[in-house]
Amino acid sequence: MALRVGLAQINGTVGDMRANIEKMTRVIHSAKTQHVDVLVFPELCLSGYPPEDLLHKPKFIADNQSALEQLLSETQDLTVLTGFAQGDGGKCFNAAAVLGDGKIQQVYQKGLLPNYGVFDEKRYFSPGQTPVIFEQKGFRIAVTICEDVWDLNWLDAFLDGQEKNLDLIVNLSASPFHARKNQQRQTVLANCAKYFNCAVAYCNLVGGQDELVFDGRSIFVNALGHVIARAKEFDEDLCIADFERQANTVEIIPVNPSENKEYPSDEIAEIYQALVLGTRDYIRKNGFSKVVIGLSGGIDSALVVAIATEALGSGNVVGITMPSRFNSSETRSDAETLAKNLGIEFHSVPIADALDAFSKMLSLTAGWDEKGLAYENLQARIRGTILMSYSNQFGWMVLTTGNKSETAVGYSTLYGDTAGGFAVIKDVPKTVVYKLCKFINRQAGCEVIPQTIITRPPSAELRDNQKDSDSLPGYDLLDAILKNYVELDQSAAELIEAGFPKEQVRRVIRLVDRNEYKRRQNPPGVKITPRAFGRDRRMPITNRYNP
Repeated sequence: MALRVGLAQINGTVGDMRANIEKMTRVIHSAKTQHVDVLVFPELCLSGYPPEDLLHKPKFIADNQSALEQLLSETQDLTVLTGFAQGDGGKCFNAAAVLGDGKIQQVYQKGLLPNYGVFDEKRYFSPGQTPVIFEQKGFRIAVTICEDVWDLNWLDAFLDGQEKNLDLIVNLSASPFHARKNQQRQTVLANCAKYFNCAVAYCNLVGGQDELVFDGRSIFVNALGHVIARAKEFDEDLCIADFERQANTVEIIPVNPSENKEYPSDEIAEIYQALVLGTRDYIRKNGFSKVVIGLSGGIDSALVVAIATEALGSGNVVGITMPSRFNSSETRSDAETLAKNLGIEFHSVPIADALDAFSKMLSLTAGWDEKGLAYENLQARIRGTILMSYSNQFGWMVLTTGNKSETAVGYSTLYGDTAGGFAVIKDVPKTVVYKLCKFINRQAGCEVIPQTIITRPPSAELRDNQKDSDSLPGYDLLDAILKNYVELDQSAAELIEAGFPKEQVRRVIRLVDRNEYKRRQNPPGVKITPRAFGRDRRMPITNRYNP
């Protein structure tokens, strides 16, 4: 007798349990029409992930239980596995409920709690102590949650012999995206299947939550470690497969084999999808429908406005160019051309008069001049004020345009170009910015982003003949140093030994460390690298350690 299993990767919202239940109920009804026997939802699906300090609110935990009970009436003729936050004896557990016949049949409490990178689970949860294995149509199924399957020796000891004769390990997950992570994830799941000699059904969350993006990509893996069926990437989906016992093996048969496509291996394409999804969900889930972006004619703002247009539609994106006497006619023209190519609303608001007025006021204090960094930053702050004023007047969210390379070394102006609600490319290195812009044009089959924007030497255009290279190493070198220092935690000595120029290494490290105070005041942005500023990398602002 075949067992039909469905993996329901949905895009929930943290704290909106009513909407999450409504979405889950619609999926349950769809699964029933397709004769699914066991339907799996992601980790902490009812509450949304990660709920963070909401878990410290007793009512939030109680509401999780109430939400779970609301689902019970939908579980006639179907077994449903869903994640929720469970309160038990004064403790909180990251739990998975097995629901069936209108009852809570069993509850599994996650045993292995990650506490690294973006994960803070030991802050909130107690570890579970007891495995949960249930039977359905003669198949023995073990329940696990995310991290449980990433340490096979731990899982083997935790199951304590109960893994014998298992047919399937179900894994409810909320595994956030970063570039190339899916290959790592599939290797982990394949190793798990081979280690326990049984199939694995992995259901991952999809959608954006603050700085995190969840890419879905739920999969079924057979006992040999081969991926048999896949759900969509970066989109909601219900992936269904039949399990049939044949001799001493269990065969997995995809129900919709025509939809079982391999995920593209293009790293830039998946980063682009993550940025679009993360931007769309952050804006919409926070109650905004329209955004405004300062268009300088440079490559960073070009990328941000292209992502925003893809995420929200051209009718929901406004571009504002704010030229001063330092902006070239070429960048002004490119900003307008870009806006026309994307079909967005576009306005020009020159800042020369405002700049002169501010400078005149400031010159009442002896020592003010128009030659230094303060005068350059004043231009950025005037632009930030204009964008925030439009935001207040029209209810548009301001998207900032700083990339990871600039954010790392403080090449930005507090309360100027850092002012806004969401920093779309905050975790995107400058070298990847160029690749993404070329990808957008290649995908469109035309110059959406004018080629002159891509090829022009980058400049903040805050003084005559200014170029980024006046203040920073070349971006190829800068990004290589930053990757090794920020993401891989290499010391200055290790970087120098690896062949990086000594003076540049020490200079970049000094800039990174001294600009922590700026990064703390930046808006959140989409995480796309293995170690992003903010949730991943948390350094003290007051810090005299010399690496």
